[in-house]
Amino acid sequence: MYYFSTKAPRAYTEVTYGDEVFLVFGKESKGLPEELLKANKESCVRIPMRENLRSLNLSNAAAIAVYEVLRQHNFENLVEEGQLTRFSWEDEQI
Repeated sequence: MYYFSTKAPRAYTEVTYGDEVFLVFGKESKGLPEELLKANKESCVRIPMRENLRSLNLSNAAAIAVYEVLRQHNFENLVEEGQLTRFSWEDEQI
């Protein structure tokens, strides 16, 4: 389990995520309880942000976190090449 918080001591990119991982986020208005963070310091991570700015909203933070885990797993089972709908990538220049 990894706990995402603006109060965490290290960045989410400093972690190697295993095959089975749970990403835990708090409410947008409060975040996670400090007791939980303190008890799990080694599993607490943050998304770096500028000082004195509002935090990212929960959906954006979750998307960033999930895609880091997927990236570390080489985007396994995801489509990695897009397809044009009206052309082929091999067609001559238009």
